[in-house]
Amino acid sequence: MSEIRALSYFVAQIDDLQKWRDYAENVLGMMTSDAPGGGLYIKMDDRPFRMLVLEGAPDQYLASGWELASKSAFDAMLARLQALDVEYRVQDAEFCRQRGVNEAVVLHDPCGNRHELTWGYLSDCAPFVSPQGVPRFLTGDMGLGHTVLPAPNFDACASFYRDVLGFEISDIFNFRPDPSGPAIRIHFLHCANARHHSLAIAEYDVPSKCVHVMVEVDSMTEVGRAHDRRIAQGVPLSATLGQHLNDKMTSFYMKTPSGFDLEYGWGGLQVDWDKHTAFEFTSVSIWGHDFGVGQQGEQQ
Repeated sequence: MSEIRALSYFVAQIDDLQKWRDYAENVLGMMTSDAPGGGLYIKMDDRPFRMLVLEGAPDQYLASGWELASKSAFDAMLARLQALDVEYRVQDAEFCRQRGVNEAVVLHDPCGNRHELTWGYLSDCAPFVSPQGVPRFLTGDMGLGHTVLPAPNFDACASFYRDVLGFEISDIFNFRPDPSGPAIRIHFLHCANARHHSLAIAEYDVPSKCVHVMVEVDSMTEVGRAHDRRIAQGVPLSATLGQHLNDKMTSFYMKTPSGFDLEYGWGGLQVDWDKHTAFEFTSVSIWGHDFGVGQQGEQQ
């Protein structure tokens, strides 16, 4: 099992931070504040932030923040990187202050996706109080949710996540847009928590540098309320409401201000990994999740 405990945060970039502030507060139902050193904190639980948005161009996803459980686990990961001759950069005190962590290093996968490995976090001793009345998001030891990253150099990336970072396969989706053509591979990967997957890699590239991120609430009612807020705020729909086959999540997808998608869901599978059998599937959802609406630019 990976020494990585969970996806603790992600970093995005946009030309106007107010766009993300409005989106986070009025659609996602999350709190916002100014980040040390610039940028926007987006808070969804008892931590100061789970999303960090920096001002800049182009609008895109910048990095995934992965949490290790302790100083010893962090040091063991660095020793592993050194043994495998994987390049990384130790970050300074200013960087760690903005991320609210004790120590951090930055490295990149073979496709250029940026990862920030950290241990320890700074508590703001402040409760989460949603501006939209969302009772809670499912986070804790499972992290903020999951992220799906582009991996056009798929075999090299799959090896990196397995052999370097220690992720393990939850299951595999071989997507065939042309039934007679080659499959596009998507691997769903887990680390040291019960969430079905904290990471997935997809065998294609996207301009935003992220396929989607997922956040999870504790009732279907909150998914419906978020869907209503999306409509009221005019946020483009990327996929209709549906339920996934592999992780059982009931969700919809919408655009973020930085161009990648966000899945807002409920009911995700939590797994006892000693009893799990990885499998391959050929249909992404049991019902719903029409991604054609996003390709058509519809807002339903």
